[in-house]
Order: sequence, then C-alpha cells, then structure tokens
Amino acid sequence: MLMASPRSLVADVSALRAGALDLGRHLADTCDRIDAAQPALHAFVPEADRRGRLAAALSAEQTRTPLAGAMVGVKDIIRVAGLTMTAGSQLPPELFAGPQADVVNRLVAGGALVAGATVTAEFAVAAPGPTTNPHDRRHTPGGSSSGSAAAVAAGLVPLAIGTQTVGSVIRPAAYCGVVGFRPTYGSLPVDGVVANAPSLDTLGVFTADVASAVLAAQVLLEGLEVPLSSRPRLLVATGRYLDQADPVARSAFDAQVGRLRAAGFSVSSADPVDDLDALTRHLLVINRYELAQVHAEWFSAFADLYRPQTAEAILDGLATSAEVYAEARQYQRAFTERLTASLAAHDADAWLTPAATGTAPRGLESTGNPAMNVPFSVAGAPAITIPAGRLGRLPLGLQLAGRPGDDASLLGGALTVEAALSG
Repeated sequence: MLMASPRSLVADVSALRAGALDLGRHLADTCDRIDAAQPALHAFVPEADRRGRLAAALSAEQTRTPLAGAMVGVKDIIRVAGLTMTAGSQLPPELFAGPQADVVNRLVAGGALVAGATVTAEFAVAAPGPTTNPHDRRHTPGGSSSGSAAAVAAGLVPLAIGTQTVGSVIRPAAYCGVVGFRPTYGSLPVDGVVANAPSLDTLGVFTADVASAVLAAQVLLEGLEVPLSSRPRLLVATGRYLDQADPVARSAFDAQVGRLRAAGFSVSSADPVDDLDALTRHLLVINRYELAQVHAEWFSAFADLYRPQTAEAILDGLATSAEVYAEARQYQRAFTERLTASLAAHDADAWLTPAATGTAPRGLESTGNPAMNVPFSVAGAPAITIPAGRLGRLPLGLQLAGRPGDDASLLGGALTVEAALSG
C-alpha cells in the first residue's frame, strides 16, 4: 500500500498565517493522520494523550511566528518536555530524563508544535525500530532516523528532526523520497540528545522540498541567509567510492548528472577518497570507541536489555585502545582538510553523489548501507539529499555536500538543482 504523500512546510506555514488553515483544525488533522497511519507505518512512538498535550500548547500568538504552529516530529533520542524518551530501547526511561533539548527550544520558540516522538533505531545505532517505508511497507525506511523520514514522506507532519552520525539523515530521506538536510557538524547544539559518537553526531531536518528545509534551517541556525538563485559548480565523486553504488542506481545517477549538465551546470569529477579502506576503518574506530564511552555505565548495569547489534558495537568499542582511537581522530582531521581542499582545487562548490547505494532494501532487519555518506560525515561537511526519480516504486536521491560552515551556499545551490531536476 502506497502511503507516501508529503506535505510542504512552506505551504502549511503560509496557510496557517493567512488563516486559510485553522490551527485547531490543523492539530486535529495531524492527530487523525498519525492515528490512521500508525498501525501500518509505526513512525511515531505511541502516546496516551497526544491531542490533549497539543491542545494545551496552543497559543493565540502561534500563527504570527516563523513556523506558525506547524507540526514537527522529533526523533526519540532528543528530549522533549512532556514526552518520555526511550531512545528506542528497553532501558529505564528515567536514565534519559533532563531539560528539553536546545534544538526543541528553538523549534518551539519559532512557533512549531511537537506532534510527538518519532521512532529511532535503538540508541541511533543499528537495531531497527518497527517503522516501514511509506512507498512499500516491505522495505526499510532507512535508519536510524526511520520514524522522522517516514513521518514526513507519509505527510503526517511537514517537518521532522533526526540525527546523523554516519548516514542517518541523508540515507532515510533518500529511501523515503524526501529532502534531508544535515548541517555542518557542531552548528547545532546537541545538548539534550542521547549521543552515539560525539565527534560525529549532527542534528538534521526532513522536509518535502528544499524550500521547506531552508525555512526550518533559518529557524534553527541563527543568522542563516540563503542565496535564492545560486548555481553551484558541481564535483562528481568518482573512484572506488562511487563504485559502491548498485549498478542500476549508478546508471540512474549518471542520467541525473547528464540532466544537470544539459541544464547548464558546471560539472567536473574527482575521487574524494584516496584510501577507502582506511577511511572506513578509522570511522568505525571513532564511532564504536565513543559509543562505548557514552554507554559504559548504562551497559555495565543493563547489558541484558540491549539488543544484539547495539551490544556488539559497544563491546567492540570497549575492546578498542585509546591509542588506536587517537590515531583515528588524527586521520579524521587530516581527511577533513584533504576533502575540503579537493573542492577548492577543482574550483567547485559542492560534491555531487548518489544519496545512497541504491533504493531501500527489502525487509526491516537492516537500515541500509551508509557508504555514500561516509566521507562527508567524517569531515563534518553539510549535506543535503534531493529526491531524484525512482526505480519501480522506490525513490532515489541525489546528495550534495559542501564545505564545512558553508551551509547557506549549499542550501541555495540545492534550490537550483531541485528546480533543474523537476523541470
């Protein structure tokens, strides 16, 4: 059953501001959509009185704010006042109690209403939640921000927040056929967020279109001014990195690159990774070592409550020496410099790649392969995926990745790429 029907955040905000969409009706319709989709989609964590909580949060001033009362889903590793965080786990929820996350404070200050917590893989690692793909329930929505991507793709909410350590915004957005934007590492505070690997963890947003991602980013990233008509010079990532894409997905990507060339974009190519094996090895060291440090006390007390995939990753991290970890962090710093320098050397503004190795895999046992996201996550570079066709009923996405700190230019460039692909 096809459940994909995303809603534009820009359109919802415009309608709410103009009074064409009543805020109370918007609240009720959102809850109706969540209730209707929940038995098949499982995008949201069940909540006893969602309607009552939201009704209590309504304000007469809401529609005069930047987000005008638009509904947002928040990944269940991010603290929200009034919601019980589980982090997709069986551990006692009181372990995760504390003040509301700053990212949620910014959304609420901007006028958003939190529709609820969205399902995550356990501790945003690898053990999937129950969420299905709105385009085909037999396929994964991707992870670990599975509920956030599926909730936006199904039109339950026009905006959702996720996190990305390696590929957990860009990949599920691609699998679900929506836009996923992951800002530069460190540009959004992660207080109130259960960490996976602090040297990699980054918050991100899911929306139906790039203009909506820009609106959300302008609320979350203070002082962001996005150029509306910038045409980026694109650098196609090649070599062993690109060879990781499935042949059919690679063919579709080549066709999209051809469309951009025909539309007048400057497109060159380069290999972003001089040693793919070293990059993958060092990423795994950083991720698992830091995961083990985050979970050391909890795992010691509640090891039997962890799912096998998470426990294995933690045990691997606990067995990793501080010296090996330090070497990996040194590699990360050097790689970031090299990747950024490659853009300058080729007079380019953004890398252009497939957003995932292919379409969403069949089955819910895995959240998919993050290989296309690895270089840019290691470097902390801003990245965005734009829906780019489909294979059968399953979506594909294009990934743009820019220079760390140059989020505004990346978003502006994504607007023009999206327009070219939809024309």
